[in-house]
Amino acid sequence: MDALKKGFSMAKEGVVAAAEKTKAGVEEAATKTKEGVMYVVAHKTTDQANLVGETAVAGANQVSEKTVEGLESVVTSAGLVKQGELSKKEGAVVQPADAGQ
Repeated sequence: MDALKKGFSMAKEGVVAAAEKTKAGVEEAATKTKEGVMYVVAHKTTDQANLVGETAVAGANQVSEKTVEGLESVVTSAGLVKQGELSKKEGAVVQPADAGQ
């Protein structure tokens, strides 16, 4: 009878040890899975942020181009500059002749 009790006791200890190792293994796997998911989310978030930034820059460029075109039209129609003269002076600041007086 003692041998039977001792055998069951040893088996119980083995099951407990296996359960502890399994628990540790599951915890480690869960941690690695969490790290992997966080890595993917971080990279997706970065990708999305880059996409939004690029879109915002493209939109701002379009707005600035339209603004410049509008200003060129106003300056030309006001007679401050002759038609086509602005494209010759690209990047130059055009001021009326009486500026600062």
